[in-house]
Amino acid sequence: MSAKILIVDDEENIRFSLENFLLERQYEAKTAGSYQEALDNIDKTEFDVIFADIILGGKTGIEFLQEIRNRNLCTPVIMFTGNPAVETASDAVRLGAFDYLPKPVLKDTFLRVTERALQHKMLVEEKERYRLNLEAIFSSVKDAIITVDKELCVLEANKASKDICSIPRDVIGMSFSSLANQCNKPCYEAIAETVAKKQSVEMHRIECSHKLRPQQVVSVATYPLINNKGIFSGVVMVVSDETQLVTLERELKERQQFHHIIGKCDKMQEIYSLIENLADVQSTILVTGESGTGKELISEAIHYKGERRGKPFVKVNCSALSEHLLESELFGHVKGSFTGATHDRMGRFQKAEGGTIFLDEIGDVSPRTQLQLLRVLQDKEFEKVGDSTPIKVDVRIITATNQNLQEKIKRGEFREDLYYRLKVVEINLPPLRDRREDIPLLVPHFLNKFNKALHKNVAGISSDVQKLFMDYRWPGNIRELEHSLEHAFIVCHQAVITMDHLPVTFKNHFTQEPASPKETRTNERETLILALEKTAWSRVKAAKLLGLSRSTFYRKLEEHKINVRNP
Repeated sequence: MSAKILIVDDEENIRFSLENFLLERQYEAKTAGSYQEALDNIDKTEFDVIFADIILGGKTGIEFLQEIRNRNLCTPVIMFTGNPAVETASDAVRLGAFDYLPKPVLKDTFLRVTERALQHKMLVEEKERYRLNLEAIFSSVKDAIITVDKELCVLEANKASKDICSIPRDVIGMSFSSLANQCNKPCYEAIAETVAKKQSVEMHRIECSHKLRPQQVVSVATYPLINNKGIFSGVVMVVSDETQLVTLERELKERQQFHHIIGKCDKMQEIYSLIENLADVQSTILVTGESGTGKELISEAIHYKGERRGKPFVKVNCSALSEHLLESELFGHVKGSFTGATHDRMGRFQKAEGGTIFLDEIGDVSPRTQLQLLRVLQDKEFEKVGDSTPIKVDVRIITATNQNLQEKIKRGEFREDLYYRLKVVEINLPPLRDRREDIPLLVPHFLNKFNKALHKNVAGISSDVQKLFMDYRWPGNIRELEHSLEHAFIVCHQAVITMDHLPVTFKNHFTQEPASPKETRTNERETLILALEKTAWSRVKAAKLLGLSRSTFYRKLEEHKINVRNP
């Protein structure tokens, strides 16, 4: 064992005797005969053990120990004393002396104590290396790690705790409940439960409602801390920030369902991006497309995704009202302005103050109303019917039409200047026949909607209905698809919608060849399996769901060789 040992003593014969004794054991010994010389040696050289006399150059050994501790040395110190009083020994031990020996000391006792001191030194260093390694690992983990004792006082917190939980590392000893004051405290509940039950708790993807990070989503896991005696001593909590992952998943899902719009085709992706760009600008928008393509949903998405979402969203169907009624509906009227005007009325533009007004079927408005709308767009003001007082208004205008406004301009039915005012940005919705890949998304959306509305449990549509939907041209677009499924829901009393449940007018669009026996058997087998899956493979419930007797259902299972346990 190689070691550096410093011998500090003012009695030269004892000092050199010990030094020679250590050299015989192949220890590296260094001697110091004065207080200052000892301190200089300590500064210059790292020693494994220090021997010091309790009286040294007018300074006490206690003072020497204090000086060593002030220099943050962890080297074992063995004190000598010519008068081994209990008080002196207690003081030495209290201040960190490793041991104390009577003087003169026997050489074999001296060697035994030296070796014990060296072993102690090695254990301390090993413990320190272990601690530093753990601290490095602890600090490098991206998850927040916080440990508390049984009283929920913080024992340790790593660097990530500040980033995720706003809990800095200098809170050791503080109550955890006093720190978790910036969120809804789901992690505190997990820790408290672990303390109470001495069991692990896991909470997946919970929203923190954190004041600094309101959208933060985390997963929390707590584990009981058990010491080497098997006694519960506290809790360690790991908090994983999953906000980015949840956001990515949400964005992926939203790109198939943006606001209430369903669709994943390339054209719809472009429209989603355009809506995001338009949400917080105040430009007027013209939404065009065939009837039933969802123009109203586009206007809602623009409003509710933008900065005006907390303000009114007012819808007006311009084709449903006559010219005079539409004028009164849009701008309001004063009492006595026309027959039946018994009181003042606020128009839709005033009701939409600060928000958005959606004018559907804008191509049907009269020339007079077109002129009034042009004034609103230019001057941001209008007059009530029967009144000449201008009213200022802050309203974003979104319009929609299924007509060709440029053709109406050529025929003199629509003002060209109004057209270009309305069409600052145009969003053209594709017909359903041009986005057939969205039909498999739209069908389950409407199935879920009608299951809730009609209190049914329809699992899906048959494969021939699915093929029919994909081949059909859908002149009525999404509205026709929705109404067709609603009709099917009303007449369907089983788990699967088949061709028999579709509207007659819908089916008459097709001249179908009779299905082959093989196709018929395949569709029936799929229907049976779907009913079993919907009822957790309960034959009794599946038969009831399909409206079949139990014996008929069992016979069909045998015909199609469907094993309930192994389909």
